[in-house]
Formats: sequence, C-alpha cells, structure tokens
Amino acid sequence: MINKLDKELNFHHQALSLRAARQELLSSNVANADTPNFKAKDIDFASVLRDRLSLTTNINKTGLITTSSRHINTSNVGPLGDDLLYRVPLQPSADGNTVDMDMERTRFADNSVKYDASITFINNEFRNIALAMQER
Repeated sequence: MINKLDKELNFHHQALSLRAARQELLSSNVANADTPNFKAKDIDFASVLRDRLSLTTNINKTGLITTSSRHINTSNVGPLGDDLLYRVPLQPSADGNTVDMDMERTRFADNSVKYDASITFINNEFRNIALAMQER
C-alpha cells in the first residue's frame, strides 16, 4: 500500500512540477510576443514526464551521471534542462519572432486545466485515504 501511494504521489509530484515549469515557459513566450527574433519554446510534456519517472540513477539535468552534487554545477540549466524544444511557426513573422499568440493562449489554458485536474486528483486521493483510515 505504501509503495503504491509513494509511486502515485511521485507521479503527481513530477507532473505538477513539469506543469508549473511549462506554465512559466508559455508565459515567457506570451511576454515576448513582440520581441524581435524571439523563438517560442515548449516541451513534449508526455516524453519529459516519462523520462523523469524512469530515472533510477543519480542523473543530473545535463544528462551526466555523478557521484556527488559538487562535481558539476547545473544550477544554470533550469528546471527543464535539455528538454526545451523550439516551436516551428505556422506563419513566420518578418521580425523573426516565432510566437503565435493564439497557439500560446490555447496551450496555456490547456496546461492550466490539466494542472488543476492533477491537484483535484491528489486531493481526492488523500480524501480517500483519510476515509479508509476512519474507524466505523
């Protein structure tokens, strides 16, 4: 029971962390919609989550296996590390900016809804656990 709960909570912890980081990334795209030569970035959420969940060794964000956190400074990589992808624009702009505001708004809203759904799911899991532990 504890292993199942730990596995479930780890999944949601990783998913929520990635959703929050993706929300910041999408916000950055929106904020830079008028910046010349800005390249819109995003992640492939499913593959990044799968990679994060499958990690069993001490692999840092640069992809290198280390035996100590002091070997390589990875603080400048950010929470998404090498998982960032540049978006290919459907309609390129004259100033080199690849932000499509309609696409960004849609992805931002979709990510927000999925973040809220994960929070709701976690709350329901804890509510079910509390109900199971109550004496009847």
